[in-house]
Amino acid sequence: MTETNQGWTIDQTRLPEFSASAEMIAGELVLRTTRAQVVALLTYLRDDADCLFKQLVDVAGVDYPDRAERFDVVYQLLSLKHNVRVRVKVATDDKTPVSSVVSVFSSANWFEREVWDMYGVYFSDHPDLRRILTDYGFDGHPQRKDFPLTGYVELRYDVEQKRVVYEPVKLNQAYRSFDYLSPWEGPNYVLPGDEKATGSK
Repeated sequence: MTETNQGWTIDQTRLPEFSASAEMIAGELVLRTTRAQVVALLTYLRDDADCLFKQLVDVAGVDYPDRAERFDVVYQLLSLKHNVRVRVKVATDDKTPVSSVVSVFSSANWFEREVWDMYGVYFSDHPDLRRILTDYGFDGHPQRKDFPLTGYVELRYDVEQKRVVYEPVKLNQAYRSFDYLSPWEGPNYVLPGDEKATGSK
């Protein structure tokens, strides 16, 4: 028997066979399951009288590039009856789909689309899996840790063509110069723009 910091208890031996592991982290229950069993586990957590996690608060992705299954899909559930939360985690890679939970929680529709858009995690049986935050022609998945900060392309409005055009990112650094000095490197150094404050010219 495990008690959360809200006083809600769960008998971990009652957790069904589709929950691979259970642990308490900061007073909250964290369950791990497989891609194929996530629908069954979330259905159990929603419908069981001792759980009643009727609200799916969020579905998020987490990227661990050093792992073989580099992504975690994290489901945050809330039980209004017991005033407690539970977190469900599923590990996957960028090629193996995770079962969609839209049939269990309709609010998962846009959450799963966001995870697909940002991380490239595919959800099987999703009714409308397409990008939700980036443009339709966007290259890559921007929340992956190996995605470049500048992106792959930039867009601008071309007056002659009278349309938005995509071009490879161009960062011209050759003609920029930096002195790399700071006011902590000596009492005589004055930051550009601070001449008036110090009285120097």
